[in-house]
Amino acid sequence: MTKAASTGKTTSDDAKLSNAASNDAVSSNAASTASNNAASNNATSTDWRRIGWLVVASLVLGAIIGVGAGLLTLLLYGVEHVMLGYVEGPSIPGPFAVPWIRRAVSVTAGLFIAAVIWYLLRTKTTKVPSVKKAVAGERMPWWQTVVHVVLQIFIVGSGASIGREVAPRELGAMLAQRFCDVFHLERADRRMVVAVAAGAGLGGVYDAPLAGMFFAAEILLGSISIETIAFGLGMSATAAYVASLIKGHHAFYDITAMQPGETSSLMLFALVCGALCGAAGALFRRGSSWAESHKPAGKQSLGLLWQMPLAGVLTGVVATAVPQVMGNGRAAAQLGFSTFVGAPGVASSSGAVQSVVAAAASPWTLLANGDDAVGGWLRGLGFGGAAGSGASGGASVVAPGAASVHVVSSIDLHHLGLMLAILAVTFVVKAIVTLLTIRSGASGGVLQPGIALGATLGAMLGLMWTLAFPADSITACALIGAAALLSASQQAPLMAMCLVMELTEAPITFFVPVGLAVAASAFVSSWLLGRTARKPVAAADDVPAAV
Repeated sequence: MTKAASTGKTTSDDAKLSNAASNDAVSSNAASTASNNAASNNATSTDWRRIGWLVVASLVLGAIIGVGAGLLTLLLYGVEHVMLGYVEGPSIPGPFAVPWIRRAVSVTAGLFIAAVIWYLLRTKTTKVPSVKKAVAGERMPWWQTVVHVVLQIFIVGSGASIGREVAPRELGAMLAQRFCDVFHLERADRRMVVAVAAGAGLGGVYDAPLAGMFFAAEILLGSISIETIAFGLGMSATAAYVASLIKGHHAFYDITAMQPGETSSLMLFALVCGALCGAAGALFRRGSSWAESHKPAGKQSLGLLWQMPLAGVLTGVVATAVPQVMGNGRAAAQLGFSTFVGAPGVASSSGAVQSVVAAAASPWTLLANGDDAVGGWLRGLGFGGAAGSGASGGASVVAPGAASVHVVSSIDLHHLGLMLAILAVTFVVKAIVTLLTIRSGASGGVLQPGIALGATLGAMLGLMWTLAFPADSITACALIGAAALLSASQQAPLMAMCLVMELTEAPITFFVPVGLAVAASAFVSSWLLGRTARKPVAAADDVPAAV
């Protein structure tokens, strides 16, 4: 009896404890649910706040950056008009018709003036950090940044061999920091806004929103998320549209002399060209990193005052015979894109057609029609307006608003060698002069120089490739080379591919061979860079060529 009572009591106590535990669990679950609901409500509230400033940043900050990008482009045109007496565009991609003495004086004077101002800016005032450091939180002083940006545009307009794409990115980053101050954004959000704004500067100046978005994600942030992509694309698209209202819109590079679509042989070329451009791009990246690390700085800052003018003199001397070396790389790249064998207006064996207007604006035509010794030499060898094609069977055509030029419809080994030599000289001197300009202390970028190197290398390979595979066009080969080498030199395949495709407004079908070449280039370059150095390569933004 006692045992039974005891057992009943124990069971009753266990039941009470179980009920108590159950009640505690219910209370705990209720508290957890309430906490989760509160957190969910707070998260929803925070998300709406984020959506608000993200929209404002995309539209308002994007529009302001677009205005800045458009004005910087107009400034470039103004400097070119004053210093060189021409304005670059689809019909005049470089200072080919400018007298050689004016080319030399312009670039030397431009780099001398910039050297003096940069010396004072870097030694007497607050230093302007790189975009990558600005993304990390370092403050960009407003007026020093503006002067620094204007100087970059000034030297490019004067003829210095360096890119101009860093200027709008730095301007965008500086404006973004002020925007973050107004909205009191947290550190993580500030980092994203500054990076995206820098990318929007690139998208605005080149009308390339995809490239601007991927620049922010691949190079500056190093990560890709839905929010980053949406925010970056929205701001870059806004900046590109607003900038186009100010500076106008046109394809930056003319690739109309290209075949209608990809071929099996072109896919094979993409693999070969991608691997070779990957190696060349890795070397160019190493070279630009070396040039940046050896710029006059600190106690050696006085070196700016003689090294930059010297770089100007050397550029001017080279430009007397190779005018396409001047500027950010547009003229040299167009030389590669315009390489065409055939008569204007007549389809080649690849189906590509170069119009009479495109032939008249080709750097090959402009080189051959020059009044200097190089022009006379090329004309004496039978070269003329069609993009440097040469052989027998010439004819004269007249482009609207242009003088009569001699064109030829086929190529022989003699002219093949000459064309390869001109492209090779352009490739080599563009790389050397660009690196010397950076080494002398100039600030700027290497995106456009990288495209120029890739286009000329691709055209060289294409000239030989099309002898065996006439169904492919040299222009398509140059397009593939431009994207592949840029991908390797920047270690940013998505940005490189989109930038080249947007600048050329290439048919979307060419994303296939271009993508294959970029993949091969990225693999080869990353392998080579990993083998040649254990420590990381200087970040793209720390190399004038990269940001």
